[in-house]
Amino acid sequence: MSWKRRRKTKGRNTYYSLSKKLRQDKKINESFLIMINNLSLEEVIGLKLETAGKVVNNRLYGLPIWYNLTGLVKDAIFKYAYSATRTQWEAMRLLGLSEYSFTKFKKKYSPVSYFEEEDN
Repeated sequence: MSWKRRRKTKGRNTYYSLSKKLRQDKKINESFLIMINNLSLEEVIGLKLETAGKVVNNRLYGLPIWYNLTGLVKDAIFKYAYSATRTQWEAMRLLGLSEYSFTKFKKKYSPVSYFEEEDN
């Protein structure tokens, strides 16, 4: 019957949340999320590189940062797609990938194992 409301299906991705996982790992808290929300993505990346450089006295020589940027960004976007959608099919549509490409990237970045890791 068309007047009945469809029941929302819950897929595997429904319970994946990047912020929830980081909170459980005690890496972030609510005030950190509020502060980071006021920064642009470029500022966050620059700040992360600056803090990583302080440990080695700002000498990050020999690290191919420029050539690894695409891999880092794709990994982050892939994890976001998993946390923002209910199913893998929706994540695939969000990213605009074919089924073959999605499967290839899923094996490469393994977002499922990232979200389902348990603390030992």
